[in-house]
Amino acid sequence: MPGAERTAAAPGTAPGRLRRLLPGPAPGANGAALYRRWWLPWLWTAPAIGCAVVFGVFPFFNTLLLSFTDAKPLGGAAGFVGLDNYTRMLGDSDFWLATRNSVLYALIVVPLMVLLPLMLAVLVERNLPGIGFFRSAFYTPVLASSVVVGLSWQWLLADDGLVNTWLQKAHLIRSAIPFLSDSWLILLSAMGLTLWKGLGWYMVFYLAALGNVPKELHEAAAMDGAGAVRRFWHITVPGVRQAMMLVGTLTGIGSLRVFTEIYMLGSSTGGPGGADRTLPFYIRDVGLDPLTGNAGYGSAVSVALFALTLGLILLAQRLTKEEEA
Repeated sequence: MPGAERTAAAPGTAPGRLRRLLPGPAPGANGAALYRRWWLPWLWTAPAIGCAVVFGVFPFFNTLLLSFTDAKPLGGAAGFVGLDNYTRMLGDSDFWLATRNSVLYALIVVPLMVLLPLMLAVLVERNLPGIGFFRSAFYTPVLASSVVVGLSWQWLLADDGLVNTWLQKAHLIRSAIPFLSDSWLILLSAMGLTLWKGLGWYMVFYLAALGNVPKELHEAAAMDGAGAVRRFWHITVPGVRQAMMLVGTLTGIGSLRVFTEIYMLGSSTGGPGGADRTLPFYIRDVGLDPLTGNAGYGSAVSVALFALTLGLILLAQRLTKEEEA
């Protein structure tokens, strides 16, 4: 019979192995699957897998290995130092200062970034005349380069900038507020810049999520006498809870990785005396300086930043599961 050679198999040959060895389609296949080979899906995903390995997996393991050496930024012989870099890191006051700044940045920015874009999305969700203009205006900062936005905020917050000039002319202050010279004000100004630039981006997330909240629930609650605030907390927030978890996770990761805002507002030193340096900023200073840098120690700090970020992700996943339960 035609095709009988396909069904013949040596004694002890597993059916699954036979299907992999024979060139014909798997039993029960139809349509395009009749001509598909087992390796075809891997062929299509090979470029993505290759990019992930080259730009993700390999750099991670390379950084992990470098953290146990005294490698230099410009290359050369690297000696194995064991856990010396991690021991040095635990006793480094500058590392703990950078960690404090990164964690504080996340603790302040994340809650605000979760709530403010949601409120903004609720405001622009309604189909009112001219609402498209406001949606575009709120999204415009997302399209601007971080460097351009940072330069704009430098001009706004300088001692002779627009903000201080306006406040002085309005007789609200006597002397200029040191937005760009006081360490705490630099950190708060950078947080404001992050919030302003990210509002429009996460507003789009919430607009998509709000479309899945049944309008009937709002109508029924309004008929029962519930006000706008009560409907927001008891209908809107539960309806977009998954989106809030996603925004919180993405914002937390971005807050721990913040660099450009601190660099633009606090200059290349990271504020006066480096008091506003975050972990990415500190990694640049200790690991990438061509003269005094130690790539091994910088890699150890990078591993610590990875562990901190991983802890945040696991915490977010646990909270999500608890909410679903």
